[in-house]
Amino acid sequence: MKNNRDTKQKKYEINMCEGPILRKLLLFAIPLVCSGVLQLLFNAADIVVVGKFAGDKSLAAVGATSSLINLLTNIFIGLSIGTNILVAKEYGAKKDDELKKTVHTSMLLSIISGIVLTLIGVLGADKILKLMHTPSGVLPLATLYLRIYFIGMTSMMIYNFGSAILRAIGDTKRPLYYLLGSGVVNVILNLIFVIVFDMNVAGVALATAISQTISAVLVVRCIMREEGAIRFYPKKMRIYADKLFMILRVGIPAGLQGTLFSLSNVVIQSSINGFGEIVVAGNSAASSIEGFVYMAMNAFYQAAISFTSQNIGAGKVDRIKRVFFDAEICVSVLGLIGGGILVLFANPLIGFYTESESVVEAGIVRLSIIATTYAFCGMMDVAVGVLRGMGYSVMPMIVSLIGACGFRLLWIMTVFKIPALHFIDTIYISYPISWILTFATHLACFFMVYGRVKKRYMLKDNLQ
Repeated sequence: MKNNRDTKQKKYEINMCEGPILRKLLLFAIPLVCSGVLQLLFNAADIVVVGKFAGDKSLAAVGATSSLINLLTNIFIGLSIGTNILVAKEYGAKKDDELKKTVHTSMLLSIISGIVLTLIGVLGADKILKLMHTPSGVLPLATLYLRIYFIGMTSMMIYNFGSAILRAIGDTKRPLYYLLGSGVVNVILNLIFVIVFDMNVAGVALATAISQTISAVLVVRCIMREEGAIRFYPKKMRIYADKLFMILRVGIPAGLQGTLFSLSNVVIQSSINGFGEIVVAGNSAASSIEGFVYMAMNAFYQAAISFTSQNIGAGKVDRIKRVFFDAEICVSVLGLIGGGILVLFANPLIGFYTESESVVEAGIVRLSIIATTYAFCGMMDVAVGVLRGMGYSVMPMIVSLIGACGFRLLWIMTVFKIPALHFIDTIYISYPISWILTFATHLACFFMVYGRVKKRYMLKDNLQ
């Protein structure tokens, strides 16, 4: 009797191991692009509600926590990438018994990760914010916001791991629907808690925690109703040591890379801060706008991971090269068009954030350098995704940290220190240079790893 998965392709799944790749890459990535953009819009709505109805001090309190939240969550979100890769590989190989173990290990790991983050955030909020030199005037509000926000961390982790499982089988639509529904609830609750009940930052944090819980419940409900090996049974949750090791082997380098990137950005930000409030404001506005293009390009990084992992699992190594080049073409086109739109409409876009002409001009300086070359950032990330999908996570982490973080920090300490080059443009130029150098190195790594993997699978076929 044939497996149900073989006889009936489910409505939301994408067969990544057969047929043309480009069309399926786009079908996979488009919902992810929408998810990323929606997430940024909902985050922006949080900031707008706080700024408009709670005041500047409350806005500063929320802003003071963003880098810390990213820093603490990156390592655990990296673990969900490990889940994505392992589930996709076992799904492609049709190893149903192994896949069941991975799903149930991952879901328990998501709960453990969320509890750990909650404890860190709730118990350590005040101390960590003080270490970050958070202004004393906003410290009480920032601490309150962070503690309530981190109560929802378990829900956030469950959603991330559950979405990673669904992405691994090609389902990016349902996580988008869940995000849309919970995001709308978030915005409505923001308005109710802040305007009606005058809850200030506590209201925004509580609204976020509730909306994250809704998205977590929806994704768990979805996986519990799935057919086949990815179906989730809460009573069967347990940690299988071999699965945990494989998730950690890929996930920790991915999470560590994100964490160290956050740390290096703090150093770079300190150099930007030296140019005064106008440049800092313009830089912040431009960075926020760039985020929309970055999140869109990141969809192809996620696609590269899932497509590569499934084809590795299915033993179809020849398709990986096509995945690599098709994903690179897609992300390049998206980066060029998206970056071009940002530059073309830079003035009105930055104008959403400020009415100051000098701040707008400062933001345009950043966009004219970063946005025009943003495609290289996407190309770099796609290469990382393919390498991770092939089972190599430490290599791209080291290359990215040296090529991106290390290079930029060295640039700040050397080139930027030269009096004749001590301009804000000099800092911004370090970004495209680091992307190009890092992508070139990743490209060389891809061909080396691809040749190694192909040789290994050919040897395995000959032995059989």
